[in-house]
Amino acid sequence: MIRYAEKNILLLNKVRIRALEDVEKTVAEKEALQGEINDLEMRLAETDARIKIAAQEKIRVELLEDQLDKLRIELAHRGLTERNELDLYNNHEKLLNHEASVLHDNSVKSLSEELSSLREENISLKNDIEGLKAELGDVKSTDERVFMLERERLLLESSLKDLEVKLSVSQEDVSKLSTLKVEYKDLWEKVENLQVLLDKATTQADQAIIVLQQNQELRKKVDKLEESLEEANVYKLSSEKLQQYYELMQQKIKLLEDRLQSSDEEINSYVQLYQESVKEFQETLNNLKEESKKRALDEPVDDMPREFWSRLLLIIDGWLLEKKILADDAKFLREMVWKRDGRIRDAFMACKEKNEREAITTFLKLTSSPTCPGLYVIHIAAEMAPVAKVGGLGDVVTGLGKALQNRGHLVEIVLPKYDCMQYDRIRDLRALDVVVESYFGGRLFKNKIWVGTVEGLPVYFIEPHHPDKYFWRGKFYGEHDDFKRFSFFSRVALEFLLQAGKKPDIIHCHDWQTAFVAPLYWDLYAPKGLNSARICFTCHNFEYQGTAPASELAYCGLDVHQLNRPDRMQDHSAHDRVNPVKGGVVFSNIVTTVSPTYAQEVRTAEEGRGLHSTLNLHSKKFIGILNGIDTDTWNPATDTYLKIQYTANDLQGKAENKEAMRRHLGLSSAAVRKPLVGCITRLVPQKGVHLIRHAIYRTLELGGQFVLLGSSPVTHIQREFEGIANHFRNHDHIRLILKYDESLSHSIYAASDMFIIPSIFEPCGLTQMIAMRYGSIPIVRKTGGLNDSVFDVDDDTIPHAFRNGFTFSTPDEQGVNNALERAFNLYINNPESWQQLVLKDMNMDFSWESSSAHYEELYLKSVARARAASRT
Repeated sequence: MIRYAEKNILLLNKVRIRALEDVEKTVAEKEALQGEINDLEMRLAETDARIKIAAQEKIRVELLEDQLDKLRIELAHRGLTERNELDLYNNHEKLLNHEASVLHDNSVKSLSEELSSLREENISLKNDIEGLKAELGDVKSTDERVFMLERERLLLESSLKDLEVKLSVSQEDVSKLSTLKVEYKDLWEKVENLQVLLDKATTQADQAIIVLQQNQELRKKVDKLEESLEEANVYKLSSEKLQQYYELMQQKIKLLEDRLQSSDEEINSYVQLYQESVKEFQETLNNLKEESKKRALDEPVDDMPREFWSRLLLIIDGWLLEKKILADDAKFLREMVWKRDGRIRDAFMACKEKNEREAITTFLKLTSSPTCPGLYVIHIAAEMAPVAKVGGLGDVVTGLGKALQNRGHLVEIVLPKYDCMQYDRIRDLRALDVVVESYFGGRLFKNKIWVGTVEGLPVYFIEPHHPDKYFWRGKFYGEHDDFKRFSFFSRVALEFLLQAGKKPDIIHCHDWQTAFVAPLYWDLYAPKGLNSARICFTCHNFEYQGTAPASELAYCGLDVHQLNRPDRMQDHSAHDRVNPVKGGVVFSNIVTTVSPTYAQEVRTAEEGRGLHSTLNLHSKKFIGILNGIDTDTWNPATDTYLKIQYTANDLQGKAENKEAMRRHLGLSSAAVRKPLVGCITRLVPQKGVHLIRHAIYRTLELGGQFVLLGSSPVTHIQREFEGIANHFRNHDHIRLILKYDESLSHSIYAASDMFIIPSIFEPCGLTQMIAMRYGSIPIVRKTGGLNDSVFDVDDDTIPHAFRNGFTFSTPDEQGVNNALERAFNLYINNPESWQQLVLKDMNMDFSWESSSAHYEELYLKSVARARAASRT
């Protein structure tokens, strides 16, 4: 290694000397070239002076020629008559001409020669200058090369210093190596000595083993001899008693024979008893099998997924709509599906290889007396997660539908068939061979019906054949004719239920888009025979009411004169406008909103958006029920969007998700315990955008990190947050993603330590529940559903078991500061208490189980009242 280093040093020195020589040579060449350039510049200056002199001479000749011309003209004008004067003039003119000619010829000739020589010299100088420019370019390139060589020299010197350091280290290592070699040599000698001793010990051990084996064989022989000797002694001593022993044995044998005979008799009795028991067991088993078969006919089957029963239901409805079976047969088969009757499951499985005609025949052979296990609920809505989701409405329709289905009720959904749905999330989507005609704007329009299952729920999709292509716009809402689009859909949905012969117990409509269902049902369809249902209307946000000119209500066939009244659908803002939400409230049997606190808030003039009087008038049927979340979708233990799944019992996965998201977004991971605040929201005034902006900067001041996911439909808000995002583009602790990203939303819930929701008003809110499910502590303003689901950890009036986050009341920066500072203080200074809070939040139940039970109770009471009224 030393020799290698010395060679490198020698080589480096040679390179340095050569580089210096090249530099000196290049400098000398540069100086010589500079001298030549100076000489050429002097010569060029002389040439310029001579050219100037030649030009002056040329000008002088031209002046003489001008004077001669003037003399000629003057003589011609005088008109001399005398001959002498004429001769004198002629002689004088000749003389002048001759002198001028001689002077002119001599001057021109000399000037021409001089100019020619100057031109040649000038050309020569230009060539020399071009050559010098080329050489100067070479000099510049040489300068660059010198610069490069200088850099290489510096690098080589740096490398040389490194090698010298390594050389010194290597020398130390070599000295250590020499010492180790000596120690190694001593150790090797000791090992060789030990090996010799080991060989000797092995040889001695082998010999000892052989001797030991020989001793064992001798010991065995001695033992045998001793045993033989003892037997001989015993035999000798016992020979005298042999006779007595023989007689005693004879007596024992006789006694054993007697006992054996009695035992045989006892065994026979046991065998007989066993045979009787087996016979009785077989009879009992047969009875149990018969009872099991009977129960299988009456009890629901739970071995098939929800999608199976939903698909079977859609098949039966398709046969009815296509007029392949009668309405009574469809009702009977539908109730068997409703009950999850094992016989219809077996019939379906047996018909897999049969054609449709044979399958229908098999199904019609089924006989039973059906009983209704629960309610028949149909949701008519504009959204359904995950196929057509804009906000919380889609989550509620799916979550509530699944929960009611799990409680034993038959649930179906009716949706518009948007062109922008997520069709890959719909199973078994197919079009029925049937057309439903519906009235709108004075005409009948055809509508195609599609069926499929979403999240295990049967769904009917309505595709209008209308020239305005109501649901082929590339988006769900926000069109200029939304009032027409959804009043059209509401009427078609009821027309479909009528023509399909459905008899639901509950028709549940949602928000202003399907609030038309309530007045349409009572005014137009109950008189036609669709009269079995009670209407439930849920308003998810009273800020959106869908008001329009009253005249537009006539398109769907409703009587404008009858409905445009203060006690019905007339909007409070103007006498010539109607309000669909108001109509839903007035004409429904049950009216709900999405949290108890929000139900109280909207009954006030400040929060009711003009409907507080109507809600107070109908307060007996108005109630707030807190939404739940889909705990199958939002489950950190099974969430496929996460890098690591985790549970409340193993939170290491949450820490790993936090680190993974930091890397993904380019945030600093230097401080593992630095708290991360998450926010997922639409950036609209309702969500407190000014407080979100303040929270970003305050989090940074407190030493935390902040991640925002969301966008704004309001242009100036979107631009403002784009400016903030650009300001923090490469920041270590702040990141704004101004769009919606489903995968990233799951990651933020899992990664964040805290989750902020500073809403001005919030009907329910689902993000705080999802955050707690993923172990992120909510920081919220006390309003609406936030007030019903988040309770402050420092509020002594709340039982300790329910305290699960940080709250503030006033929608201002001071309120945000107080909640954030208390959260940071607990996280940083009391990690054990923070961990307990995380575990508590993750174990809280925010599923639809409790909420669906409330809806079930409302449904049952309303249906019971209707049935009681029909009997009187």
